[in-house]
Amino acid sequence: MTELSPRLQTPISMKELERRWKAVREAMKAAKIDALLMQNNNDHMGGYVQWFTDLPATNGYPQTVVFPQGEDMTLVSQGPFGMAKTLPHEGDGIRRGVKTWLTTPSYASCHYTAPYDAELAAKGLTPYGSGTIGLVGLYQMSAAVVDRVRKEFPKAKFVDATEMVDRIKIIKSPEEQELVRRAAAMQDGAMRAAFGAIEPGMRDRDVAAIAQEWSQRHGSENGIYLCASAPLGESAAFGQRHYQNRVIREGDYFTLLVEDSGPGGMYTELGRTCVLGKASAALKEEFEFCLEARRFTLNLLRPGTPAKEIWIQYNAFMKKNKRPEEARLYCHGQGYDLVERPLIRSDEPLPIEADTNIVVHPTYVHRGIMSWVCDNYIIGKDGPGERLHKFPEMIVELG
Repeated sequence: MTELSPRLQTPISMKELERRWKAVREAMKAAKIDALLMQNNNDHMGGYVQWFTDLPATNGYPQTVVFPQGEDMTLVSQGPFGMAKTLPHEGDGIRRGVKTWLTTPSYASCHYTAPYDAELAAKGLTPYGSGTIGLVGLYQMSAAVVDRVRKEFPKAKFVDATEMVDRIKIIKSPEEQELVRRAAAMQDGAMRAAFGAIEPGMRDRDVAAIAQEWSQRHGSENGIYLCASAPLGESAAFGQRHYQNRVIREGDYFTLLVEDSGPGGMYTELGRTCVLGKASAALKEEFEFCLEARRFTLNLLRPGTPAKEIWIQYNAFMKKNKRPEEARLYCHGQGYDLVERPLIRSDEPLPIEADTNIVVHPTYVHRGIMSWVCDNYIIGKDGPGERLHKFPEMIVELG
């Protein structure tokens, strides 16, 4: 067997990849689908390609996969014109389960290159041009690719196979669950590093950079580091780096979200608040209510429970306690995507499933305070297991 390249960071085992491929091919056979087509261009919410190949799509560069029911994949990725390689099943040290590897230098910012990936994807789909082709992750796939393959294969039947793949992908194997735990442990360290370094005179982005450095030095590949500081009594609604220019002052409170992928590419997220001084009574009271709101949610996260039912009960709980009702997303799955199904929301068709990785982060603004707490859990057969993050559940006071 070809040895994996030492350049790969925490590669998934071949056994795990074979498990994924087998499960999907069995589902394809049952659904009478001959081949799947998928395309991602980032590793924040572009996890389909990575789940099939163990190779993340990054930086807006499209990575396209044709996954047949009866043979290895065709992979289309960034590279020189005309490069085409035939690989063995065990791969070349990086690409595994790939029969044909094709490259093209296409860029979403250069519109005339839009057909390039589509043309190569069509080559991989040619043997199935009169069969049934399943499209996976249409929200991420370029219109250029979909238009081209539909015109190229007018006799093909096209179906949306996203739901079929999602139902398999969200269930975490023992190997995947271990990677989820490693991500949570990494984020504990990042939060400790950030809160250990924060001081008046730093900008918000300086603290986020410390968390990012810790994570990357401990196996993270990508992610987001949202934060904000504010005086007590003023909402500190965290944001991306573009909004992290404020100078932190003595007495401020500071919220930080570390939502990055751990070794192996699995996402978790950790959120906490610290105060450069003493926390106010109101800040502590709202944090305690966040913990209560999370306990309320955890008691509902049992396999088979409809997501809509949890959403309705949670908002009734918030309304009863005179707190703002949730209108966005406070609880959801994670994996190779920082937001993965199921979403705990009224529009989610999937119920809670055992062996999913769920993050719970009640978040709201009340009495001029942005309050929240954020941790991950693996759902067991009877409900959530232990909290994966070990960072203390508290407002951290930095005297």
